[in-house]
Amino acid sequence: MKTDAFALRHIGPRENDLQHMLKTIGAETLDQLIFETIPSDIRLKADLDLDPAMTEYEFANHIQKLGNKNKVFQSYIGLGYNAAIIPAVIQRNVFENPGWYTAYTPYQAEIAQGRLEAILNFQTMVIELTGMEIANASLLDEGTAAAEAMALLFDVRSRDQKKNNVCKFFVSEEILPQTLSVLQTRSTPVGVELVIGNHEDFDFSTEYFGAILQYPGKFGQVHDYADFIAKAAANEIKVAVAADILSLAKLTPPGEMGAAVVLGTTQRFGIPLGYGGPHAAYFATKDEYKRSMPGRIIGVTVDTNGNRALRMALQTREQHIKRDKATSNICTAQVLLSVMAGMYAVYHGPKGLQYIANKVHASAATLANALEKLGLQQTNTAFFDTIVVKADAKKVKAIAEQNEINFYYIDENTVSISLNETTSIADLNTIIAVFASAKDSQATVIESLSETNHFPESVSRTSTFLQHDVFNKFHSETALMRYIKMLERKDLALNHSMISLGSCTMKLNAASEMLPLSMPQWNNIHPFAPLDQAQGYQEMLAKLEQQLNVITGFAGTTLQPNSGAQGEYAGLMVIRAYHQSRGDHHRNIALIPSSAHGTNPASAAMAGMKVIVTKTLENGNIDVEDLREKAILHKDNLSCLMVTYPSTHGVFESAIKEITQLIHDNGGQVYMDGANMNAQVGLTNPATIGADVCHLNLHKTFAIPHGGGGPGVGPICVAPQLVPFLPSNPVIPTGGSTAITAISAAPWGSALVCLISYGYISMLGAEGLKQSTQYAILNANYIKEKLNGHYDTLYSGEMGRAAHEMILECRPFKQKGIEVTDIAKRLMDYGFHAPTVSFPVAGTLMIEPTESENLEELDRFCDAMISIRKEIEASTLEDKNNVLKNSPHTLAMLTADTWDFPYTREQAAFPLDYIAENKFWPTVRRADDAYGDRNLVCSCAPIEAYKEN
Repeated sequence: MKTDAFALRHIGPRENDLQHMLKTIGAETLDQLIFETIPSDIRLKADLDLDPAMTEYEFANHIQKLGNKNKVFQSYIGLGYNAAIIPAVIQRNVFENPGWYTAYTPYQAEIAQGRLEAILNFQTMVIELTGMEIANASLLDEGTAAAEAMALLFDVRSRDQKKNNVCKFFVSEEILPQTLSVLQTRSTPVGVELVIGNHEDFDFSTEYFGAILQYPGKFGQVHDYADFIAKAAANEIKVAVAADILSLAKLTPPGEMGAAVVLGTTQRFGIPLGYGGPHAAYFATKDEYKRSMPGRIIGVTVDTNGNRALRMALQTREQHIKRDKATSNICTAQVLLSVMAGMYAVYHGPKGLQYIANKVHASAATLANALEKLGLQQTNTAFFDTIVVKADAKKVKAIAEQNEINFYYIDENTVSISLNETTSIADLNTIIAVFASAKDSQATVIESLSETNHFPESVSRTSTFLQHDVFNKFHSETALMRYIKMLERKDLALNHSMISLGSCTMKLNAASEMLPLSMPQWNNIHPFAPLDQAQGYQEMLAKLEQQLNVITGFAGTTLQPNSGAQGEYAGLMVIRAYHQSRGDHHRNIALIPSSAHGTNPASAAMAGMKVIVTKTLENGNIDVEDLREKAILHKDNLSCLMVTYPSTHGVFESAIKEITQLIHDNGGQVYMDGANMNAQVGLTNPATIGADVCHLNLHKTFAIPHGGGGPGVGPICVAPQLVPFLPSNPVIPTGGSTAITAISAAPWGSALVCLISYGYISMLGAEGLKQSTQYAILNANYIKEKLNGHYDTLYSGEMGRAAHEMILECRPFKQKGIEVTDIAKRLMDYGFHAPTVSFPVAGTLMIEPTESENLEELDRFCDAMISIRKEIEASTLEDKNNVLKNSPHTLAMLTADTWDFPYTREQAAFPLDYIAENKFWPTVRRADDAYGDRNLVCSCAPIEAYKEN
């Protein structure tokens, strides 16, 4: 037993389990199983060319040394990123706690009530600080949130505006540069025309449907936008405001000015800088636009007993249902980070947030006064945390960097300084000394902060916020620690049991991969810091890109997309740019099989492509003849095929090379959705099957945790002809030689969590990565055979094998009155999160165990599924009062004085012996989705607020 081999710890089955598992599935060896699963013509001929695997101890030392190459300066750069204090109680109990970071998106509400409450707190915080009516559970970053705001305002244009093709969108020149770049990327394909200018000169023409303003502006100037928004409304122009969330504790909320959308980042609410992310964006709007709102919304409803319950609301808005008619492709968001930001507001409460905002503003005001006394001009007439100083930038920069300080240098005579929660009086004196030295003057020492507001009364906040109990009772560490623990106990995460979600790859997020995220030399770097201060990051990111190139067989990678859906979009935009570079502007047809993920057609529509759906055969494979017919029919305008491989049906289709060649023969490029990459790594790859670009879900295959619905990372890897078009950033240059504009706000997207995937690949090495894939396929086929005779597998490969996942047929159980949802809820009583429900085939379960689950856990899951199958057999269509229909069973039900069910309490709660050892109790009965959507409440409120009249 090689105890220092990371693969030994990551892969679940033990060496002595292998023969038993192979015997169960009817294979002599692991190699035979792989031969029967993956077509031989796409198998790799050699092992991946990667560095030898590190041990966990070696990686810990390596990442420490690499981190020491980063220089942690005091960064006053601003531009939407500010140093923040992470309360230790939140860092230890949320950020570093697998009970929070390994949970899945809360589709199964009954075992996610804790996380749902934490997100509801976040939504309430956003609604009250912005003065809006409804908020979502977070978005990716401020830049992409602004793009989503533009898309929403475009979608809710009046009938006349749509009829007259009103398509101009005004962008204030005060907008953050990275936000502008993302807006440029997102506007062009969908026919939105950006007009950038000074909001004070705007003419409110009827050619405009919307506008976006920055509050405060990119260099700190605070404007009163009330008149602008009123004039815009009078001309049917809806206004979005990108607002600094901390400033809203002092400044008039944009909602009170009449804004239609308010958005921004919650990074400065206790989230580390992390060289750009992950950071939870916020997005709030008016209730009338809720069905066009992107992302998840958490709502309040009731359960079967009429008790308060939470769940994801208004799911009909989503791309999985609306597909290419969806206004957004957003899927993963930044839920773990929104939980942290919400807890920051809970911990500090309204008075604490006001104290922090007052201190930040007072620091800026005190600094402005001190620099003016030095004879330096400060040009912002009203500001919150950022001042602009006229000075010799070159001279200031040299002295500042000697003192390990970063400012933002607007031009050779202008310096911007953004202060933050961490800024002390000693820091202010150091800044003053830098400017005094640059001016050859004597610095005055300040000893206290000014209390004078440097913005007019017209933009001073007068309304109260965060008056709900939850923001006013957990202000001691003991109280907050217990509140966080109470919520954690309501959630089933990977630290309790297997989460076998098909297409979602819920594998081990190893502690050794996660630990570096808490190191200050990694999490405290500003994304726009000079490159020579981020050498550790640059080496790590470049190495990760190279590793992903090797794994995919491609020539180039960008890590910028910060979700899988953003990766899809980035891949399509790169294909679009490639065609346009060749003069093929007309190539806009995307062929997409009917079995594809819902994000695929939504992404294609956002990239300005016309979606043509191709048929799927009865065996679940792509109908090659239908594809051929459509590829030839549209050959003059064919842009691409979007294909998932192995398929969403869990099968390696043997015709894949024929399919990709067919697209190339007709002038298109092949985009491969990397959702199922966990079945490919080390055995085959996208380049080998003939793809030109793929996105990778680092939060699936490459071990970044799902965090209850994010963070995610969706890099794209591309063939040589697409490398020149990889995306750029306007502040720190990135991307190809003829790069498209930005996909997300930060140059390398969510750079901090890339450390996890870097660790995963570095510690597994070529052999470990291949073994992980082999064992993922082994575990899936083991479950398939164990359940054979109890459940039918809907699709399998030509030799009867599943890939890393399989679909169980559950539709015949309707004859017994049992729906697939009943099985999902009953699994909670057995201590398991349900597999993927009704995707990609309605009425089925898609199971993916991953390589991390050991034999005992696989057997427990199979025992649970077999036991449920017996319960189905005992059910009848007429009798709805059965153990499946009444599931899940709560502790309150089991301990009630009365028991009005025709089965025992033991059958309800402890149907198998193993459950008693480690019982997980759902805290509510089934959540009523329809009731919640009819009576929509998306913020903390007393129960009276959502009871029906």
